[in-house]
Amino acid sequence: MFIRSLLTVSLLAQLSGTALAADATPLTDQQAARIMTETSTERPLEVTKVTDPTEGVEDPFDPLAVDNTSKPLEPLDQQDIQDIGQGFSNSVPTEQGLDKIENTEATHTSTPPVAASWDLKGLNSAKWYDNIGRGQFPIYARAHVLLNNAHASPGAIDGTSGKNTQKAILTFQTIHGLERTGTLDKATWDALVAKHPEDAYMEYTITAQDVKGPFLPSIPSNYAEQAKLPGLYYTSVSEALAEKFHMDEGFLKKLNPKAKFKVGEKLIVANVKNELPENIHYIVAHKGVKQLYLFNSGWKMIGSFPASIGSTETPSPTGKYRITGVAKNPPYSYSPSNFVQGGNLKPLTLPPGPNGPVGNIWIALSKKSFGIHGTPNPSMISKSYSHGCIRLTNWDANDLGRKVKAGVEVMFIE
Repeated sequence: MFIRSLLTVSLLAQLSGTALAADATPLTDQQAARIMTETSTERPLEVTKVTDPTEGVEDPFDPLAVDNTSKPLEPLDQQDIQDIGQGFSNSVPTEQGLDKIENTEATHTSTPPVAASWDLKGLNSAKWYDNIGRGQFPIYARAHVLLNNAHASPGAIDGTSGKNTQKAILTFQTIHGLERTGTLDKATWDALVAKHPEDAYMEYTITAQDVKGPFLPSIPSNYAEQAKLPGLYYTSVSEALAEKFHMDEGFLKKLNPKAKFKVGEKLIVANVKNELPENIHYIVAHKGVKQLYLFNSGWKMIGSFPASIGSTETPSPTGKYRITGVAKNPPYSYSPSNFVQGGNLKPLTLPPGPNGPVGNIWIALSKKSFGIHGTPNPSMISKSYSHGCIRLTNWDANDLGRKVKAGVEVMFIE
């Protein structure tokens, strides 16, 4: 059974079973043949351009409604569920496991050997020290960029410890065969710096293109008001630049407290890279951990993103589906038959833009109206819920959209 091929991966963790293992157990001939058969049907993903302004992507309120055209490729049966509960789900971070790591960090008193500095030199020369503890420190700021560039996304870079940081560290440790602690220990730090010796931060000069816009003074919360706008654009230069460099907007301003965000100004920004590996064959959306895991054809983990995945009221689907297409910068179709927002009882079409309900990209799944998409609130990823879909930061969703192929399987697990 497909799900059991996943469980052949060596997935036992060292810390309360809280992480995925790095290396796959050799596949049997039968398993290898199946993978070759499945992956041979993959093809380069053709970008789907949404040209009709009345046809946008739609986020359903009831993702569990029966739809004969969009059943799971292979529904998970009771044995699947039992296997997942005993194997895979115990191998990735759990909320309890992450809480344990976070509580351990909180008991540490951070005493940096050198006074912390938030200037360019201080950020790029931040050194590891014992008992870093919980908080916002230059060492976490440097680590966030290195993790991002190692395909272990921490979400919005903000220099702060927390669950997204822990999950990114666990992914990096898993990929590189390190002890899976979920903490920024010395072995992990040394591996990060060795594999990514480039400066984590750089000086960037604001260009005329950066300030060109268009921008909006604000985004109204009511969909009816949003539908009247020409586009759901960024609201400021700082917001646009923060997304460009994968940063929390408040953190960008913290590093550049005197910035007016005018042409010619020099800023300290994250030196981020945006290239995922080409060999993405399987995607696992883990609802409990709020994380999207990427695997190659041998079921070796090659990356992860923090994600908002469904909620108790609007859960994500179960089972397995396939990637079917990508819409860049799509409009959004609101239907009150799915859910009612702002008292709006008539269908609405919201214009495209990074501040739209699905951000500026939609990766469609083989279940109608479900997909992987961006967000207007990157700093809330994995700290909030979605209406059943998989919500990533705009930059992570675009990174995935550039590399994923049609036919790649997406599996939802609890």
